[in-house]
Amino acid sequence: MLLEGRVAFLTGAGSGIGRAGALALAREGAVVTVTDLDGARAQMVAQEILAAGGRAEAMELDAADDIAVLAAVDSVAVRGRLDILHSHAGIQVPGRLTEIDSDGMDLSWRLNVRAHFIAAQAAMPHMQRQRKGSIIITASNSGVQYDRGMIAYCTTKHAVIAMTRQIAVDYAADNIRCNALCPGFVDTPFNLGFEVQMGGRKALETHVTQSIPMGRWASVDEVAASIVYLASDQSGFMTGHALVVDGGECL
Repeated sequence: MLLEGRVAFLTGAGSGIGRAGALALAREGAVVTVTDLDGARAQMVAQEILAAGGRAEAMELDAADDIAVLAAVDSVAVRGRLDILHSHAGIQVPGRLTEIDSDGMDLSWRLNVRAHFIAAQAAMPHMQRQRKGSIIITASNSGVQYDRGMIAYCTTKHAVIAMTRQIAVDYAADNIRCNALCPGFVDTPFNLGFEVQMGGRKALETHVTQSIPMGRWASVDEVAASIVYLASDQSGFMTGHALVVDGGECL
């Protein structure tokens, strides 16, 4: 197993990519703390892991609550170590400059940048003490290109990639790696903003098949494989990288 005995803390892991990542990390031997704003969903994911013979616990956690995130990370690390942070929670607020208000931009910044900053800040001292760790921050391929009518989303995803790279260069000497996961279109409810923007599910499916060179959605399991890669020693000399998993869309 690639991650036997390593301790992982995940935000936004109750569904979609977060859930798939939690299951994949556990299959590789990690001890996983599954957190989500919806505590029942987090518990269901943890139960799936336990039923498959893995090790997991669940917490209800608002990733935008600084104090709660700091306390949750500390409560896991106090048991001895923290090897992997996957800070995944985020939000998609659609609209052009004249179509969203400052509250929409502020919410996007709080969840898509600041929440990752707080989670990484909470994890860093524990990883420094053990002189090793992997921080994975979910960005998007919208952070390496531009989507029409998505000013808040694209702005914050570009910003969080910049932050990821800054963390990487600042803590590389401590043997702590920080990388950004940049998925493209994955068939999850998170696409609702794009669906509304494009005029419905059928229009979005047409866009996916026509704009992505591979002609399809990614599966959550394909993205989860990249999470395992970034968490494991297979990517041991990779830091500050924006790993794009989008079927060639941004090319």
